[in-house]
Amino acid sequence: MNESQLSDLLSLGEGFTTEFKKSGTSNMGREICAFANATGGVILVGVANDGKICGVFDHNSLKSEVRTTARSAEPPIAVEVESVGDVLCVTVPEQQGKPYSFGGRFFIREGASSQQMSRDEIREFFYKEGLIHFDETACDRFDLKRDLNAEIWERFSRRARLPKGVDMLSTLQNLHLVRDGRMTHAGAWLLTNDITAISISATVTCALFRGTDKVQILDRKEYKGDLYSIYEDCMAYLQSKLNTELIPTATGREERPELPVEALREALVNAIVHRDYRSTANIQIYIFHDRVEIVAPGGLPAGMREEDLGFKSVPRNPLLFGIFQRMNLVEQIGSGIRRIRMMCRDYKVDEPVIEVSESWVTVTFRRPVMSQPESQPELQPELQPESGAESLENRIIRMLYQKSMSKSMLSSELGQKEISGQLNKVVRELMAEGYVEYTIPEKPRSRLQKYRLTEKGKKIQEKSEK
Repeated sequence: MNESQLSDLLSLGEGFTTEFKKSGTSNMGREICAFANATGGVILVGVANDGKICGVFDHNSLKSEVRTTARSAEPPIAVEVESVGDVLCVTVPEQQGKPYSFGGRFFIREGASSQQMSRDEIREFFYKEGLIHFDETACDRFDLKRDLNAEIWERFSRRARLPKGVDMLSTLQNLHLVRDGRMTHAGAWLLTNDITAISISATVTCALFRGTDKVQILDRKEYKGDLYSIYEDCMAYLQSKLNTELIPTATGREERPELPVEALREALVNAIVHRDYRSTANIQIYIFHDRVEIVAPGGLPAGMREEDLGFKSVPRNPLLFGIFQRMNLVEQIGSGIRRIRMMCRDYKVDEPVIEVSESWVTVTFRRPVMSQPESQPELQPELQPESGAESLENRIIRMLYQKSMSKSMLSSELGQKEISGQLNKVVRELMAEGYVEYTIPEKPRSRLQKYRLTEKGKKIQEKSEK
């Protein structure tokens, strides 16, 4: 630092990164610690509160005291000490070993002063710096004996691809979902039937709007099962509301959703595994006439910058991320955003726009021109039967009673030029109610996938024929 730079600092006065100290090293450890826990700063010894230089004597002795004080912090803090005229300048660079304490206490810079942190502030600081991961903490609302039953365990085992017959408790411990006899939050979110009993804001809200703003809502659903089920329900909702084009091929017609489904999946999974579960807000999926928005609370985790997106990843919930990897829902760490952009380019649609703030991350997919005109806000023409006409549900059941069919075949039989949102919705509802099932259940996204009636569905059709 030279005299010109010192003059500039003096003219600005005390602030978030500058502290004036008239003399000595009294409270020096507190100030150094506070700057180290923030973004760094400069302490000017020999300057009065009003910014006037009063100077200090015996700089060498004072430099030694400052360095000893900095080394006494836990962990030791690196500082730069130099003389500029009569002023001793103590520079605390931004540190990498946060949090720092001095004399067993933690300090933080608030405005132009240094304050001791309370217990809650220390805890919050640890979370923000990524030193404590909420998904790894014990969940007091989950009781292993009361809340974990055979049905939930079997469902989780299947999704996590666990070997048959493994011991439940020891396996959960090996997966680090149970620690010291208590379920972690990550485990509770995955092994529940209602996530609001664990974390009330861990739900996902899906909404369909008329036009390009939120003035008029056409449909809204909130999903609150376990995190895997929430993911599946949200994808079903998206696919039921978006358009699907039928592309002629040599062997028939191929279904082509207006947006790449895999890119939407990746964006949704990213939102689920990287959101801040301590936030009182939930994930929101908005479908507008011209775009789809996936909004996750929490901003970027500690250690991540906006320019890092697509190149590196710092999981906010590493335990949850690891289980989602095991469930085959995410690829290797750090590849999500890059894969989304690549899939959109390959699909010949616009790459998504990613907006980051302190509290939110929003991924916006621009819907292509094939979307319906503004005068048709329902996204797809609804197949509403005229009075006395056969319902769409009954028509689908009747057709599948004859033979297994893909959605494109069903659409063609119904006289549609493309697969409507209503058809998507009804097929998924029939599956959820147990009337229809996949012909290739182990590969839900197979291009050869068709639908067939279950025994329950066949009974409905046979009853109607009588």
